[in-house]
Amino acid sequence: MDNRFDNTKSLGGNIWKFAGFDENAAELVAARYGLPPVVAQIMVSRGIDIGQSNDFLYPKLQNLMPDPACLKDMEKAAARIAAAVENGEQTAIIGDYDVDGATSSSLLKLFLQSVGCEVPVHIPEREEGYGPSKSAVDEFAAIGTKLLITTDCGTTAFEVLEYARDRGMDVIVLDHHEAETQLPDIYAVVNPKRLDESDEHPDLKYLAAVGVVFLTVVAVNRQLRNRGFYAVRSAPDLMKWLDLVALGTVCDVVPLLGLNRAFVRQGLKIMSLRQNCGIKALIDKASVTEAPSSYHLGYVLGPRINAGGRVGEASIGNRLLCAADDFEAAVLADKLDSFNALRKEIEAYVLLQAIETLEGTPQQYPIAFVYGQDWHQGVIGIVAGKLKERYNLPSFVMSVEADEVKGSARSISGLNIGALVMAAKEKGLLTKGGGHNMAAGFSLEESNLEAFRTFAGEYAEKYLGTETLTPVVEIDGTVSLNAATPEFADRLALLEPFGAGNPEPRLMLSNVRVLHSDIVGSGHIRCQLGSLSGGTLKAMAFRAADNEVGKALLNHRGEVFNLAGTLRKDNWQGRNQVQFIIEDAMRG
Repeated sequence: MDNRFDNTKSLGGNIWKFAGFDENAAELVAARYGLPPVVAQIMVSRGIDIGQSNDFLYPKLQNLMPDPACLKDMEKAAARIAAAVENGEQTAIIGDYDVDGATSSSLLKLFLQSVGCEVPVHIPEREEGYGPSKSAVDEFAAIGTKLLITTDCGTTAFEVLEYARDRGMDVIVLDHHEAETQLPDIYAVVNPKRLDESDEHPDLKYLAAVGVVFLTVVAVNRQLRNRGFYAVRSAPDLMKWLDLVALGTVCDVVPLLGLNRAFVRQGLKIMSLRQNCGIKALIDKASVTEAPSSYHLGYVLGPRINAGGRVGEASIGNRLLCAADDFEAAVLADKLDSFNALRKEIEAYVLLQAIETLEGTPQQYPIAFVYGQDWHQGVIGIVAGKLKERYNLPSFVMSVEADEVKGSARSISGLNIGALVMAAKEKGLLTKGGGHNMAAGFSLEESNLEAFRTFAGEYAEKYLGTETLTPVVEIDGTVSLNAATPEFADRLALLEPFGAGNPEPRLMLSNVRVLHSDIVGSGHIRCQLGSLSGGTLKAMAFRAADNEVGKALLNHRGEVFNLAGTLRKDNWQGRNQVQFIIEDAMRG
């Protein structure tokens, strides 16, 4: 581990911390797979040893996917769905309004359509609330629904699902959210996070809902095959829907490890074939001209689908992904693009108001705590995340509505925000609340706002202290300018897909000089880098013209820098080059 910068603040105001690794293990991995030492070091530092390396570098579904029957209730659920297909029973789906909800409900609908079942889907609007509702159940009961399936929701929806059961429906939950000791008294609950699930396949606990649905589809398909259903018709090709699995998996920010890694790696290959006309239309609308990567899923396509549930019509994402022709897909993609532009405007407005409130008033506690009248509920989570990044503090953003206050929170390392919210709920300060280490959602009465501020502030102070927190930038490895080649970038790309649990490696480019720099676009810094040992490298520092890193790059005067950032291929117009994306800098 490189300790040179442990007590030195970067130009960006950060401390650089270098990942530790077992040198012997890294040497073994590098030798076995012909990898550059730094690539092997990154793998080992992330817990990938020699025994796991092959599945990590070359993930294949046939090696990583267990028999779906290993999940409790799976065989029961699969048999019931297969019987509904055989008997032509009216089946319906309730999903969620985020990307995982859209992809999981779409995958199930497309599969059931392929075996002859027309299945209505209900995606609740954000105002309706998360998960199944009695109004949706009544809507489906009116058309004679006998089998109701929930995707990406339902594990804790006791009252509504038992209401559906009492209205004569068999109810199956396909979900991945945290479960309680008790489960709804319904036909089946398939959820790898059930408390009574075994630990035989720990990777399954990382699945997004769309991954759970894919396993279910595999199980139903097997049931149908065993029943002779395909004796007179062709069986569907399940692999063609892996693009949906990849999209939902990346956008739900579940760890890209094990089976999820295979889902995304294979799903991106399917997506590049442009077989789903909805995804194709969205890619074209977003002007993506290269083969899609996990970056495009998480930051280009996903936000557009999410925009429907945030500021538009929640059902559009599902409708787009199930679109039957290019014209319908183009119309829906255009709508989502417009909703995404509106979402950006609303988000910018709320963020500006939040910053003005926070910076205009002395803050007593080490938290960013802010609320406003009728701030759009669809953006408060995004704004909380941006405040957390801006101030390096746990952030709480709330919209004061006529009937209650609805809030979202994001945390930093050292404070479990989900535990804070649950503690506040137990104390009677919140009416609803839940979450995990880094994110939470909650509701409260307006009269409790200041009491909750005090509670959250004192709770954060207990775990974080009162001193100003210095953010840490994690560095995965060091590379020289001469080693930052297209060939090295190709080997680094073996670590893809990048995302939760396997972030894009942040490298330190050591001992370089800025040969030329200028401002391009909206405050971006474009650089040409060089080193004493020769060679040059293009670099970009986005939105940096007004910060200390950007100022140093523009006024470099021949100084030597160590730069932190990511190395990416530049294939624009057939080039085979690389460029370094600068995130932070230290003077050499």
